[in-house]
Amino acid sequence: MNQVPLWVEAAVAALLVSSGVFVLVSAVGFLRLPDFFLRMHPPAVAYTFGSWCVALAGVLYFSMIESRAVLHPWLIIIMLSVTVPMTTPLLARVALFRRRAAGAVDIPPPLTPPRGP
Repeated sequence: MNQVPLWVEAAVAALLVSSGVFVLVSAVGFLRLPDFFLRMHPPAVAYTFGSWCVALAGVLYFSMIESRAVLHPWLIIIMLSVTVPMTTPLLARVALFRRRAAGAVDIPPPLTPPRGP
């Protein structure tokens, strides 16, 4: 097994700690923001930054251990980059539809009037 330099261990530790801070900020955002629509974007951004930090730490550490570029952790980030932009508008549309069906008054009207029979 290869010996990992101290600067790599320090960088990996800093990335993992910063990831924990980002996830903690995300959790606080979920607790403090009162509405679903307000909770959608800011905590998701903090959580994404935390995921990037973990993936970068994995790439750096395992690349140093194996003495070659190990890019498998980037698959996590690629999957997040593909799926999150698709699921976020879907969740927002479902929440908006449910609020309209419940008869909430604090929502914007539909862009087109509903069609009659």
